[in-house]
Amino acid sequence: MRTAGLLALIMIALVQLPAAADDSLVRFEGGIGVIPVSSATGVQNASGSFPDVNRNDVRGVAPGGQPWVISSLSVEIKTDGRIEVDGRGLLLAGGNAIGTAAGQMVQARLFCGTAAFNSGLVALDPNGNFEIDDVLTPRPPATCASPVLLIVNAGGRWFAAGIQKLH
Repeated sequence: MRTAGLLALIMIALVQLPAAADDSLVRFEGGIGVIPVSSATGVQNASGSFPDVNRNDVRGVAPGGQPWVISSLSVEIKTDGRIEVDGRGLLLAGGNAIGTAAGQMVQARLFCGTAAFNSGLVALDPNGNFEIDDVLTPRPPATCASPVLLIVNAGGRWFAAGIQKLH
């Protein structure tokens, strides 16, 4: 009788394990820093500038004004909207403040199709490191079509993007 009861408990645990482990909505491993201009056209001006440039907008979000780099980015988003982000080395890659975090505050912005979902803001430390442990608002849908993750500043400009980790 005890063996049958123990076997039943083990079976229940084994059936529930995959369900508990599969509550991930989307994951991102690795990051891409922003390059504000995606292309330039026309004949170069005497000053070295171009008459027409195309901003590197992503899902309608404008880029930061200078290039940024990110050393590492790891993001997990659960089906209930919980988000955990570990970002390292988000630093300016141009301008007079190159190599600094420039006192920025950032948040994670998940896009599922064209719908956007945001975490709260956190400060970058002097080395460009940050952690987010929050719940996205509004809550994302149970499935996320064409997911894109951006790290944006308080002004809404993107500095880095996540690389989706496919199962």
